[in-house]
Amino acid sequence: MNYEEQDSYGMYVAADSNGPGPRLMGADTLMGNDVYNRQGEDLGDIKEIMLDVPAGRISYAVLSYGGLLGMGDKLFAVPWDALTLDTENKRFTLDVTKDRLESAPGFDKDNWPNMSDQTWAKDIHSYYGTTLPAVSTR
Repeated sequence: MNYEEQDSYGMYVAADSNGPGPRLMGADTLMGNDVYNRQGEDLGDIKEIMLDVPAGRISYAVLSYGGLLGMGDKLFAVPWDALTLDTENKRFTLDVTKDRLESAPGFDKDNWPNMSDQTWAKDIHSYYGTTLPAVSTR
């Protein structure tokens, strides 16, 4: 499913409007969006968006990969900066191969990592080749 199909408010109807669109989007319309790699392989879909509330920014997208009908899938915290919105195909792109994703540090729905742990965060950002933002003091 893509963000236009999940748009219950009609925010994305007019591409040239001054309203929401690929630059400013509702978080709920991004949940369930497909994620593909540059090779065109399906890597799963966005299950959750994790916000850094004090910093006022998105930290991670939780990517669900594998399994069948939500059973047995593995979850991955992917730094938001590692994802690119593909507006033509109405999905996200993550620059990793399927093998690399399968080897990524992941978790299951009953055992979430402590995403506020800076050591964990450094490891995740390093794995995906992104930079860990400075810790907010707000």
